[in-house]
Amino acid sequence: MIAEPLRRPIASRKTHSVDFRKAEAGDETAIGEVHVLTWQTAYRGMVPDDQLDGLSVPKRTAVWQQIISELDPPAQCAIVALDGPQLLGFVHFCPSRDPDAGPEVGEITAIYVHPERWGEGTGRGLLQHAVESLSEAGFASCTLWVLDGNERARRFYEEAGWVADGLTKQDERDGFTLNEVRYTRPI
Repeated sequence: MIAEPLRRPIASRKTHSVDFRKAEAGDETAIGEVHVLTWQTAYRGMVPDDQLDGLSVPKRTAVWQQIISELDPPAQCAIVALDGPQLLGFVHFCPSRDPDAGPEVGEITAIYVHPERWGEGTGRGLLQHAVESLSEAGFASCTLWVLDGNERARRFYEEAGWVADGLTKQDERDGFTLNEVRYTRPI
């Protein structure tokens, strides 16, 4: 179980400390803002510009209101990273949604950090908290899906010990296709 809040120093270009805690009602708009901005920054060139430019914080906020209202810790949870009052990023995890996964497999469904804070360790902290939480919930391994062309994210996961397991999928979205690769790791 994650203590609320956890305080861990983050090595960075600047001196920052980051608090990690479970997402709660009231976090939805900040999560939606980070979600949209990160998509618009990270996926430019991989997702059509009109799709990225059309992303809506209010729509993402509504999605996160629903997700947060349905969280069922410890197996299904979201964790946010904060620098004071500023939400820097978030991670969401749950039992795996993949048809080939057994009940011992968890899944990280989303992990995003504000682009201005990339490279400071916040993503590593979020990923570590998710893996530890999945382990405490009784999962033996976990998976995540990443865009095939997202080399930055793929390096991030590989440096953290994740391995592409050879499975791929195509996610059809509003007239375009996202090609994704599955990564896995034991817990």
